[in-house]
Amino acid sequence: MNRETPMTKARRQGALAGRRVLYTGASGGLGHQTTLDLLAEGAEVFALDRDHSKNESLRADTPEEAAARLHLLEMDLTDQAALEAKLAGIAADKPLDVVINNAAIYPSKPFEEYTMEELRLVHQVNVESALICTRAALPGMRAQGWGRIINVTSITLTGGWENLAPYVQSKGSLLGLTRAWAREFGKWGITSNAIAPGAFPTDAEKIHPDPEGYRQFVLDHQAVKRRGTPHDIAAAILFLASNGAGFITGQNLAVDGGWNMT
Repeated sequence: MNRETPMTKARRQGALAGRRVLYTGASGGLGHQTTLDLLAEGAEVFALDRDHSKNESLRADTPEEAAARLHLLEMDLTDQAALEAKLAGIAADKPLDVVINNAAIYPSKPFEEYTMEELRLVHQVNVESALICTRAALPGMRAQGWGRIINVTSITLTGGWENLAPYVQSKGSLLGLTRAWAREFGKWGITSNAIAPGAFPTDAEKIHPDPEGYRQFVLDHQAVKRRGTPHDIAAAILFLASNGAGFITGQNLAVDGGWNMT
């Protein structure tokens, strides 16, 4: 009689079966598919996004058998008091196992045209929300001796883009936090890593006046001559969230088709 091992049981149930995942920006261009893939692997996902139409689209695309494991949190990340209260309630129930800090805004114009209020807003959404989410999850992760923090940075940190200064600044802050958290939290079995997406065809590309020219620009810079898909990002996130990535921390994984090879 064949006995099922823990590994084969995990494969049958999904690699993230029983894991509770907090995911900001979960209904966006890259988040939508990643959320579906997390659900397919058995995770319970707390999907935080302020866009009602995108949230409803994610709900509609969620298979019936996974619907009970999807919790849509329609919130504005600038309302920090409400965010802290909501997350405290979620974490008080059971620990959050995985935090994916993905939400971001990306205004584009010359640096000198930004007001200080606009600069602060980008930092508030892109960085301070990650601080709040990670702080909410940390006690539970520490108590159970297991946790995964995944910050979404950006290929723009390589310096190849103009007119995105506050966005690039915010992603640099996330990379610094990734490494600081990796060093500080590792003793509790918590890893902290970042993913730097390349130039994916999402809503962010709408800021470009010449879409076809931009598409060719992207392909000319990539080693892999196709555009990235949300599945490419999902695969990286699923790996870093898994047990198999337990000895990887403090890293910034470029998912960019070979654009940046440093």
